[in-house]
Amino acid sequence: MNKVEEFNAYREKMNERIMSQDNKVLKRFFSLDNQTYTEGALDEKTKELLGLIASMVLRCDDCIAYHLGTAHKLGVTTEQLFEVFSIANLVGGSICIPHTRRAVEYWDALEEETKK
Repeated sequence: MNKVEEFNAYREKMNERIMSQDNKVLKRFFSLDNQTYTEGALDEKTKELLGLIASMVLRCDDCIAYHLGTAHKLGVTTEQLFEVFSIANLVGGSICIPHTRRAVEYWDALEEETKK
């Protein structure tokens, strides 16, 4: 199983486990998260890239991978992605560099998966 498949399988499995509990707050939070990234005054791609920047600044590798996967599906280019990385590193500082490395590695895995 490659990096992308492994991440998606784990995320799906654990989200199902979390949703299997009768916890109204968590269910509402997950729903709010999903609704936030839908088309509105801003398009979905812009929202995903904003989420990616925030995730990089907050240093959440799982969130970064999620936003990268969605951005990839929405047609974000590598050039656009590196501009996003530039903003995240400027805002977040050098602490974002390791996350940028892992983000590039994950993006490369997404690109490779597309070639299959």
